[in-house]
Amino acid sequence: MNDTGTLHLTVRISRPAPDVYRYVAEPTHLPAWAHGLGDTIEQTDGEWVARSDLLGRVTVTFTPENDLGVLDHYVTLPTGQTVHNPIRVIPYDAGTCELVFTLRRQPTMTDAEFDRDAETVAADLARLKDLLEQAPNAR
Repeated sequence: MNDTGTLHLTVRISRPAPDVYRYVAEPTHLPAWAHGLGDTIEQTDGEWVARSDLLGRVTVTFTPENDLGVLDHYVTLPTGQTVHNPIRVIPYDAGTCELVFTLRRQPTMTDAEFDRDAETVAADLARLKDLLEQAPNAR
């Protein structure tokens, strides 16, 4: 259990920060690594819409492209609740970076739900690391 309500999940990726940023910033790449968010994502009427058995239909709004490594996204759930997911890509050395996902406990979450959400995000980040390190041309 996390008593603070905030958990920073970090993964070190053996790829340059700009490569990781470009890959993660592309919404169409989400289904390949972010299984917790959705199985599919498509742009419909100017909105990015993800679908999954777990969450149903959600809309995703992304932070505009920037030079700071900020990849935040906002997920609007079928209930109308919007969840802010801060993500940062931080250079570590010339060929390595760290990606930090800040997971915030939602007001109605039980301890078990928060722990399960953290496990899902950790698995997504591990999948992203594997994908980017095994596919050097992933962009």
